[in-house]
Amino acid sequence: MLAKHALGRTGMEITRVGFGSWVVAGSGWMFSWGDTDDAESVSAIRHAIDSGVNWIDTAAVYGLGHAEELVGKAIANLSEKPYVFTKAGLVWDRDNPSAAPRRIMKPASVRREVEDSLRRLGVERIDLHQVHWPDTGESLEYAGDGFGAVSPNATPLEEYWQVMADLKAEGKVGAIGLSNHDVAQLAAAEKIAHVDAIQPPFSAINRSAAAEVAWAAANGTGVIAYSPMQSGLLTGAFTAERAASLGADDWRSAHADFTTGLAANLRLADALKPIAARHGVSVAEVAIAWVLAWPGISGAIVGARTASQVDGWTGAGELELTAADLDEIGAAITATGAGTGPAKARNAG
Repeated sequence: MLAKHALGRTGMEITRVGFGSWVVAGSGWMFSWGDTDDAESVSAIRHAIDSGVNWIDTAAVYGLGHAEELVGKAIANLSEKPYVFTKAGLVWDRDNPSAAPRRIMKPASVRREVEDSLRRLGVERIDLHQVHWPDTGESLEYAGDGFGAVSPNATPLEEYWQVMADLKAEGKVGAIGLSNHDVAQLAAAEKIAHVDAIQPPFSAINRSAAAEVAWAAANGTGVIAYSPMQSGLLTGAFTAERAASLGADDWRSAHADFTTGLAANLRLADALKPIAARHGVSVAEVAIAWVLAWPGISGAIVGARTASQVDGWTGAGELELTAADLDEIGAAITATGAGTGPAKARNAG
């Protein structure tokens, strides 16, 4: 049995690790990880479920609907289905699928996305429905230092969060959450309806959402962190040669973490190896366990292309890092200069 944790006040007890489907979404869209094998992807999802993982995180935009279809196929006919979490708000041009999706949370668009997600997933209710990014009315394009810009076409947060609350009241979704929203936005949403969960990026490399995690802990809000291994950099197997070989259809090839910041990030990954050896676990499990040790974090979203990759991280929820381990990792973060954000939680030991 994998360890579980309450997801805020939702009533859901989730395993400390959940399956993330971004990586299996396939190619042909702007934020692809490159080509994937659908049969292997479905096998990986089912293996995670068979291993005790009880939730899957996906999004409408992943593979432009394809990831949700794969999740639906993987959970079809299961007598006991895992929780399914998805996201809305990134709308793509069906005539130009390789273009950047637009950040749109207009009420009619949100309702259309919910119906499309329910159909692709083959479920009657979405357990946790999340706003993927704040609405800007513009494209979501990777620019190294930010994503998009606000235009007059943007839907106000108060308007789109009310729609999310309405969907919950109608029973279309069980809980509602916000991904990639800052503290001020979370506080504004909380005045309208309780924020059941947030989904920020969080890893030993990217600690920039520490304030959002603290806000969630203070407000009875669950936290499912994404990219705890920083998109593969903290697996212990990633190398400079691997980074150089990433295809043009892999979004990581243009990201600063895999270019200008690569050397520092790999030094941090190397620093995790002695800790992994002491515990007899993988470097990936140490990286994920560090995220799970951060106060306020309920669970971590972890991707996998194959069933064997799943086996490399399912034990992270059971790994208890010692105070000495956490100090060692904090010192390594400081020494390498990797990433952004605090190196250590104030009350993490």
